[in-house]
Amino acid sequence: MDSTAEKLTKMQGYSLHVVETSKYKTNTFVWKMKAPLTKEDVTKRALLPQVLQSSSAKYPSTTSLRSYLDELYGATLFVDLGKKGEYHVVSFSIEIANEKFLGDQTPLLKKGFELLAEILTKPNLTGHAFDQDTVEKEKRTLKQRIQSVYDDKMRFSNARLVEEMCEGEPYALQVNGRMEDVDSITPENLFAYYKKVFSEDEMDLYVIGDVKEEEVKQYAMELLHFEERTPKTLETRDIKKKEKVHEVKEEQDVKQGKLNIGYRTNIVYGDPDYFALQVFNGIFGGFSHSKLFINVREKASLAYYAASRLESHKGLMIVVSGIDLKNYDQAVRIINEQMEAMKKGDFTDGELKQTKAVIQNQILETIDTARGLTEILYHNVVSHVAIPLDKWITEMQKATKEEIIEVAKKIELDTIYFLTGMEAGK
Repeated sequence: MDSTAEKLTKMQGYSLHVVETSKYKTNTFVWKMKAPLTKEDVTKRALLPQVLQSSSAKYPSTTSLRSYLDELYGATLFVDLGKKGEYHVVSFSIEIANEKFLGDQTPLLKKGFELLAEILTKPNLTGHAFDQDTVEKEKRTLKQRIQSVYDDKMRFSNARLVEEMCEGEPYALQVNGRMEDVDSITPENLFAYYKKVFSEDEMDLYVIGDVKEEEVKQYAMELLHFEERTPKTLETRDIKKKEKVHEVKEEQDVKQGKLNIGYRTNIVYGDPDYFALQVFNGIFGGFSHSKLFINVREKASLAYYAASRLESHKGLMIVVSGIDLKNYDQAVRIINEQMEAMKKGDFTDGELKQTKAVIQNQILETIDTARGLTEILYHNVVSHVAIPLDKWITEMQKATKEEIIEVAKKIELDTIYFLTGMEAGK
């Protein structure tokens, strides 16, 4: 597990995490920024990273920037958006060859740092505004991205479940923002938001690869410095529980129904019983040997797919399934039965052992890539709880049947969302 040990240094305005490992042939930089999700900023925040990665002061067009990446032995740059609990997280990733493995001794680690600094701190501006053409192009793309969720009924039904379940909570906001807010973004107000973000966000830089910590720190100090700040933190336990199960049915022109069910687990990452919750989810619906898959899909032939997943920083578990329109009542009943079975301890030692083995393999597979390792390490930043990866695996392996039953008893059904077809209502 040594290849996952991170060395943490407080830098000017951000935290530097260095993982020295010979496991990867490339060096990876991941810059992460998080701020509380808000209706006012969510759409600007979704647009900003796309504008920054599209061009910069030195590379004023996407073509020139991508050509430079090619020159760096095919380095890659991309951005990503995510929700972690009530936080909106922006990630910039650069993967670049390690010069140790090249005949040419170009100082690629330094060039990677210079490129990251260029993207983050030297945007393509006209006066005190982003380049107009870049902003308009990325606004069009953002609209397509928001629309694509509506067009993909699996993603749409998941988004609608979260909106209904978390109404009035920041988590209800979609990661790509709101269609109705895109047009009001201007090059000027986006640049003002950019300055706000880089002075207020909690910012972390991960550098992972066959590197030396001192060299990384030197480049970081030289090229990346920001205002000191005390980032805004949130109380993630602000849960608005419903008096009774909230049931929503919506009709669209679909042939296959989408049944999504939301539960409050009342457990978040960092809680002592979080590891038992992981095992619970694995037995209940996380894998192809799970109760949902076997009982809803295989035995009853009710679903095209049926699975559950955890939202670790928000304390949610979401069940997703695709069913024939006529099978709604039966599918809901069988899913409820699987939850009751878990609460009674109706699962075998074999299921327990198999699930732990699959979870461990999944974690080891995730850390096979530097970006996957970053995602696992970043849980600790979001939760302000430091859990080393080996402890994560050890505690998960130690989870007992009794602990899993106790976790199951804490889980509460909150919302059932069903996207059904027009003919079902006739």
